[in-house]
Amino acid sequence: MRIRHALIMAAGRGTRMQPLTFSIPKAMAPLLNTTLIAYGISQIRKYVPNIHVTVGYKGAILAQHVIEQNVSSVFNTSGHGNAWWIFNTLMKYLDEPVFVLTCDNVIELDFDLLEKNYFDKGAPACMLVPVKPVEGLEGDFIHHDENGLIYKVDRHDPAPVYASGIQIVNPVKINKLIEPVEDFYDVWNQLIGLKELYASEVYPKQWHAVDNLKQLQLVNELFKNIE
Repeated sequence: MRIRHALIMAAGRGTRMQPLTFSIPKAMAPLLNTTLIAYGISQIRKYVPNIHVTVGYKGAILAQHVIEQNVSSVFNTSGHGNAWWIFNTLMKYLDEPVFVLTCDNVIELDFDLLEKNYFDKGAPACMLVPVKPVEGLEGDFIHHDENGLIYKVDRHDPAPVYASGIQIVNPVKINKLIEPVEDFYDVWNQLIGLKELYASEVYPKQWHAVDNLKQLQLVNELFKNIE
């Protein structure tokens, strides 16, 4: 089975990227000759036919921008947590895996290998894609056993890896297993108790977090040098 859907979370305010985000949403920050989210969509589309986007802060501007990129749907999640869409949008009826990514990560990912890894683990309700911790960047540390079964996700208890912001979820499975919540941290903790949260063995080939203006500049310089 192929994974046919991806969702990019792009609803955040981007306060650490002010003053840029006074006028535009974080997802529309300039990356080379395009935007963060347009670049992400172009990379994902090579592998996944249906791309969905959540919007919030300056949602009308962002919705227009991503519609121009021919996304399949846009969900307004303004005022809600990052996992609200799983329980309160049409996505909740999707009984198949969905790649979930964030607009502020610039990645190179082997989608085919990650997909295989997910099905090899029995297609759990949720599988997180880890990365090695980056100095100066806070993250949720992932503690898992030799089979990838996660028994703890904690921001303050260090582990060799933490969450990259990339995951594969099955919305119908999650809705059947747990009570609706707003944030992924609460989703993960409920799934841990049910042994339905796994970590992949597949890491991104490249992973750059764009959390502030300095990081945006660094990523632009890096990509300019690659080109």
